[in-house]
Amino acid sequence: MTASFTTTITVNASAQDAFDAINDVSGWWGRTTGSTTAVGGEFVYVVPGLHYSGFRVTELVPGRRVAWLVTGSHLDFVADKQEWNGTTVRFDILEGEGGTRVVFTHDGLTADDDCYDICTNAWGMFVNGSLKARIETGEGAPYVFGGDEELTAEDHDELHSQVAAAKGRVGGAA
Repeated sequence: MTASFTTTITVNASAQDAFDAINDVSGWWGRTTGSTTAVGGEFVYVVPGLHYSGFRVTELVPGRRVAWLVTGSHLDFVADKQEWNGTTVRFDILEGEGGTRVVFTHDGLTADDDCYDICTNAWGMFVNGSLKARIETGEGAPYVFGGDEELTAEDHDELHSQVAAAKGRVGGAA
């Protein structure tokens, strides 16, 4: 079996600061709708015309771990548009001498996946750059869009509906 994608950052911040920053998804990754701060909460992340993913928060252990199940996704740039469905994004936080380590793992994203190169490059950019900066300075570099890419509330409602429809294919309702 091929290993899932993992990358690790060490930050000059407390484990709780890292945990709080991870849960501020729009502060380091990009625009989301929904809840990221409670187990069972659901949110959607969107890059217009390229990618959307729905997530269910499955674990929140303050200062230690955050995990999200991908409940539905659409990747416009690969043949299997739902390649992320049923995968899990996890952040393990380990405070120690020399800083706090954040181990990011996308369980189920492997080198066998069509999106592996593009997705791991993007995760690396956001985790190693934007999230690290967000934890250490309070300012991340999330993906921002506007103009013709601007999504309306109706657009987000439709994406939530599409993710909800996909839930049956990845383990049922919350």
